[in-house]
Amino acid sequence: MTTQEASGVTPTTDEDRAIATLTIAFSSDPVARWFLPDAGHYLTYWPPFVRAFAGSALTADTADSIADCGGVALWLPPDVEPDSEAMAAIAAEAVPESDHEEVFGVLGQMGGYHPAERHWYLPVMGVDVAKQGVGLGSALLRHAAERCDRDGLPAYLEATNPRNKRLYAAHGFEELGVIQVGASPPIWPMLRKPH
Repeated sequence: MTTQEASGVTPTTDEDRAIATLTIAFSSDPVARWFLPDAGHYLTYWPPFVRAFAGSALTADTADSIADCGGVALWLPPDVEPDSEAMAAIAAEAVPESDHEEVFGVLGQMGGYHPAERHWYLPVMGVDVAKQGVGLGSALLRHAAERCDRDGLPAYLEATNPRNKRLYAAHGFEELGVIQVGASPPIWPMLRKPH
């Protein structure tokens, strides 16, 4: 892949392709698979969960893609929220009742770290496993950082694994704390101030 291809971030409204990429990208993510450890459940429930969590980016024209949807970032603009009711309904159906306390505890803590001020929110960003390691995630983050800086607004996200936490830190995101309930893997809420 050339540098030119790696820098070609474009908007996408192709929901099916974006969700497919994110499903593949998160298939080995520690938090996604803690939440949905069974492969069949993951393939059944992850796509609608992502739609509820971040699908508004597709209708708000703030979904970014690169390399023919090989990498996707679903950014929620200020004042646009995830569909919390749909997320809760999906989690209630997908997760065994014995795990509800931990899963809903994590979701609740995630909401507690969001900045009070207007901000951009990145619920999910992922790169197809066959296209990882060539700078697509960095290109998506640089593109979004330019938008946030232009708007003079911070950007907020939750890193769900140490590798992504390092990537986000390299792009100016600072750790705000750690979310962990019971046996859940750690999640790092992170904030990038506008430059």
